[in-house]
Amino acid sequence: MPEVREHIPASPDAAEPDVIVVGGGLAGVCAAITAAERGASVVVLDGAHGGGSSAISGGVIYAGGGTRQQQEAGYGGDTPENMFRYLREEIGTGVVGEPTLRRFCDESVARMEWLQSHGVSFGGSLCPFRTSYPTDRYSLYFSGNEKAYPFATVAQPAPRGHRVVGDGAGGMNMTGNVLWETMFNSAVQIGVKFKFASKVEQLLLGDSTGTVHGVRYLSLDESSGEFAKHRALKASGSKYHQLSIQSLASWYDKRADTLWRRNAKEKSLKASAVILSAGGFGMNEIMMKEFIPWSSRVSPLGTSGDDGSGIKLGQSVGGAVSHMHRMSAWRLMYPPEALVEGIVVSAKGERIAAEDLYGASFSDVMIEKANGCGYLILDSRQWKGVNDQIVEQTQMPWRAFIRYLVYWAHKRAGSLGGLARKLGVDPTTMESTVTAYNDAIIDGKPDPVNKLGWRSVINEGPFYGIDISLRRSGMLVVPALPLGGLKVEEETGLVLNKNGEVIHGLYAAGKNAVGVCSNNYVSGLALADCVFSGKRAGGHVIIQHKVTNE
Repeated sequence: MPEVREHIPASPDAAEPDVIVVGGGLAGVCAAITAAERGASVVVLDGAHGGGSSAISGGVIYAGGGTRQQQEAGYGGDTPENMFRYLREEIGTGVVGEPTLRRFCDESVARMEWLQSHGVSFGGSLCPFRTSYPTDRYSLYFSGNEKAYPFATVAQPAPRGHRVVGDGAGGMNMTGNVLWETMFNSAVQIGVKFKFASKVEQLLLGDSTGTVHGVRYLSLDESSGEFAKHRALKASGSKYHQLSIQSLASWYDKRADTLWRRNAKEKSLKASAVILSAGGFGMNEIMMKEFIPWSSRVSPLGTSGDDGSGIKLGQSVGGAVSHMHRMSAWRLMYPPEALVEGIVVSAKGERIAAEDLYGASFSDVMIEKANGCGYLILDSRQWKGVNDQIVEQTQMPWRAFIRYLVYWAHKRAGSLGGLARKLGVDPTTMESTVTAYNDAIIDGKPDPVNKLGWRSVINEGPFYGIDISLRRSGMLVVPALPLGGLKVEEETGLVLNKNGEVIHGLYAAGKNAVGVCSNNYVSGLALADCVFSGKRAGGHVIIQHKVTNE
């Protein structure tokens, strides 16, 4: 755990800002812009070169309540109350209070307008098929469980996944980099200062009350050759993190870290407040083993900056953590959406959950009920549908993954019993499970596990099976994201200690803080919470700064 220094060192940086932001991903940039818009001087310290996990993400913001894009797509009737009802069911209890969730929903349209005022572009082209990430033709989609049970029974389904428009990274044109670069450029234009290759090692306490008043950090000289090499190595590492090729990503990260340790110089900086927004802890193997033992079966999603350092900095001054055991793992079974027409069974041959659930929601049940093991069963008609939809509903590299499934990574048999034996599944139970699924469709009855959409009988041989169990590497890798962080006062974003008292001068945002997505996650919710929590911290730090100095 980082050491707490009880005083401000004698050799600080010359320029003393009002606010220090630790971590330059989306949450950090949003916090910095919000504070700067209200007149504060802000310095952002980032251990890499900005962006973090936000920049390698899909660039999807979960937003609703009648956004401009929803109106264009014919869903302008989505209200903050409707969004609230859905999210209350989705995120569960004990993560954020009702006032915070209502604020998150009530301000959703305004946050989207704020992002657009800084140059971020969204579109209202609605994806007409079930997808985990829209192709380039579409920028709005149903990104969660809006159409699934029980969510569709408590709130009117509405598309809330807003994908940033622009030239993204990778074959799937992931636009997280577009989102971050746009906000970064806006931050620079309004005077926010960034120091890259600058990793915070300690929080500094300025008085006996325990108020955080600065940081000690190690930094590379921006004019040096080492700085340029570090930037190139980190960029290469991030590229492979985005593809979940962790072995190659680690190769680049280790070399960047070695170069940094050899050449970084110690510095310190004082400010009225510090905002922690330095990413999650997915790349910290010790923390992952401690809080999420089963994480060794999946591939952590993020960058080298997700090392838990921001959370540990908060803990070093007494900050409390919560939801550290929660993790979102994605076994996505679509697109093509014809895959959702099949059923998933356990090794016992029993249905696991409704296949129309969001991938992370389905994985939660698969882990709990079937030890993370599952087998997708389809018949020949459904299999043909998958092949017919590949070109229209996918693009690279997801298309290559689906081609891999249909050409190699499956089992095939003339009978359901024969397929079950090839998969290592109990044949008698699996046959009974398929019969129950078919009978409910034929008889017009509810599905046995409450699947609402994409229901079609499985009765035409040959039959196909795909092992969708958890995997840490390879073509069938399952990416995962830990969700916990520091407890914060929900009105302000101030970090709380174990007694529930605020730690003055210290805020947390993004994956450093417990937030709306810290229990359950759907696509776009993490980035939306980065904007929400970043703006919350950046706004309150100025209020607090003015009160303190009056």
